[in-house]
Amino acid sequence: MKRITQVCGGLVLLAAALAATVVGLNLRGEESLSAAPPPLPSTPELVARGEYLARAGNCMACHTVAGGAPYAGGRGIETPFGVVHAPNLTPDPATGLGRWTAAEFWRAMHNGRSKDGRLLYPAFPYPNYTQVTRADSDAIYAYLQSLPAVSQPNREHALRFPYDTQAALAVWRALFFAPGGAVSDPTRSEDWNRGAYLVNGLGHCAACHTPRNALGAPSEGRAFSGGLIPVQNWYAPALNAAAEAGVAAWPVEDVVALLRTGVAPHGGVSGPMAEVVFRSTQYLNDSDLRAMATYLRALPAQERAQPPVAKPSARALERGAKVYEQQCAQCHGDAGQGEAGAFPALAGNRAVVMADPTNVVRIVLQGGYLPATAGNPRPHGMPPFMHVLGDEDIAAVSTFIRNAWGNQAAGVGTMEVYRARERRGS
Repeated sequence: MKRITQVCGGLVLLAAALAATVVGLNLRGEESLSAAPPPLPSTPELVARGEYLARAGNCMACHTVAGGAPYAGGRGIETPFGVVHAPNLTPDPATGLGRWTAAEFWRAMHNGRSKDGRLLYPAFPYPNYTQVTRADSDAIYAYLQSLPAVSQPNREHALRFPYDTQAALAVWRALFFAPGGAVSDPTRSEDWNRGAYLVNGLGHCAACHTPRNALGAPSEGRAFSGGLIPVQNWYAPALNAAAEAGVAAWPVEDVVALLRTGVAPHGGVSGPMAEVVFRSTQYLNDSDLRAMATYLRALPAQERAQPPVAKPSARALERGAKVYEQQCAQCHGDAGQGEAGAFPALAGNRAVVMADPTNVVRIVLQGGYLPATAGNPRPHGMPPFMHVLGDEDIAAVSTFIRNAWGNQAAGVGTMEVYRARERRGS
């Protein structure tokens, strides 16, 4: 009996020690907050800068519902663990940020902790925003405080147990989050350092373009290596691989064009990236776009060996060819050559032959739409075929375009099409 008591007592002490460790890890970096300098005084120039930085962070995309007041919150962000609802960022004192101080806003950005001390869910990308400087945080705060106050109560999150508990979130943060900051590399150019700050911080590009583990944290050591965006079921291609979305071989001007207009000589954007260009990067100045391009072009290549590809069946290719002739050739050409300035070529298109066919299937199902930008105000689009073609035809035509005109990639099965239909996110 005495031994059992000792064991139980030891377990209690161990649990207490682990709890203390988790609490301590979640307070990392907060000891310096009280010693932080006072916020920058709000001026028209600071507000304008804050608006620009909020664009760079694409904040409006998550904090605005369709047809709703800008930044008034309410949009549901779907995750594998349930739905997180974005809060009201307008200066309404009862439901928004009206009673927040600049220091409290900085703590949310830098440490992922709310005004009342609650830990925030990383659907708000504070693991990236922790790199944002205090000066830039103050500018964004000044801009948000300048907005019209909107009285719109925040919606409760709809997360499954135990993910809806602060205890589970504390453990996640202890494992996967530590507040940090942007560190300049003196061996790199000013453009590279600025690009690193924008891409890794406000731009939070790695949040989509990095694979995640079972607990939703970025896979260690695999930044920018591509990954399936949870729930949305779009594949964010690797930014460090020439076979996917790497731009190391592109001229800087072409990368800038892609970020500014959504189109470039080597390709265009679609899916979630089209929204990023539409709401965010098209508004950035030339200097910042060149900086981002400089950084993205310099990402270390992480090419992955591709396994041998089995040739699809003649039946699937024949069926796909017929569907292509009837539905696709008018725009994309008999030889998949496309039409410059209008419809992309499919022959030799790396987006078509990526190992993961998710995006090809999604575009055939839902259509493909470039963003309307100042540099490309009336882009051509592709209509959806989800109500026109069945799963077998979509699988067949996807397989065909991935293996015609010199293309070579794995075939697409009807199960992949079915899954894409069932998970057709925004």
